[in-house]
Amino acid sequence: MHILLTGSTGFIGQRLARRIVERGDTLTALVRRTSKRGVLDSLGARFAVGDLLTGEGLTEAVKGVDCVLHLAGVTKARGPEGYFQGNAEGTRRLVKAMAELPSPPRLVYCSSLAAAGPSIPGRPRREEEPPAPVSLYGRSKLGGEQAVREFADRVPSVIVRPPIVYGPGDQEFLPSMLPMARFGVMLKSGFGPKHYSLIHVDDLCTALLAATERGQTLSPNDPTAGVYMVSDGTEHRWEDFCQALAQAMGRAKPAVVPVPETVSYVVGLGSELAARVRGTIPILNRDKVREMSFPAWTCSPERAEKELGFTAAIPLAQGLASALGQDSQARGR
Repeated sequence: MHILLTGSTGFIGQRLARRIVERGDTLTALVRRTSKRGVLDSLGARFAVGDLLTGEGLTEAVKGVDCVLHLAGVTKARGPEGYFQGNAEGTRRLVKAMAELPSPPRLVYCSSLAAAGPSIPGRPRREEEPPAPVSLYGRSKLGGEQAVREFADRVPSVIVRPPIVYGPGDQEFLPSMLPMARFGVMLKSGFGPKHYSLIHVDDLCTALLAATERGQTLSPNDPTAGVYMVSDGTEHRWEDFCQALAQAMGRAKPAVVPVPETVSYVVGLGSELAARVRGTIPILNRDKVREMSFPAWTCSPERAEKELGFTAAIPLAQGLASALGQDSQARGR
């Protein structure tokens, strides 16, 4: 199979690129002119220069491939425009270019649980429930899904919605947790119970690759067909995650300290202001705090198990050990 991969230089993309090559497929990576290509070069990847924000090069990039795995997107931005241009409009430009081909390839769009919205405690989200995103990020990813649906009559498409993704190469989620775990005190936004679904990056890659070959595609007759939630199948309490992270680091069980939602909001605002002064974009912002205020972000992988043949193979303890092992090696070099 000849696969075009977007987002190939990112955390998930680099891991997925390696898997594509290892299973014997032909990999073409969509990159910008300024993208760093070292890892992809070492894998023997082909390159297509294109830009989802302008549409440059997309028509040529999608020609002659069997499947497009669309991972590229914006996870943090200063405002709505940044999220929607990166996630909704960029996706629309890509799928439009595919739809204009005489015989469009299959599309697998990596969306997010944020596009579906939070769940009710004790009741993981399922594909049949109407989306109800609560953040700018979530609404922009849902905008990407809607863009895919616009062309689904021409482009056979699958949407995969992962929850929190972690593992080797993670530059955001785990790195933001490690300082607290080392200190032995981990914060929790709000005072009630918090539950989360998680997935190791390698399990997500397995699910995405399965979607290139199996599963239903989007259908105008069934608004939920072709949409798949994936996770490790466990509803993790925040306290249990914090303890598992500390254990993987060889540390004692940390104290989990609840922080009022109003304090979290102020911290998020302060983080944005400080980042603006530095000319950067923070991981923690008011949009993320809005997501953190909900008691549950869980989803059921049952449909993916039945229709994609997907089963998560990496439990949390093993996954954290693999991620932290690479982190230790990187710091030791």
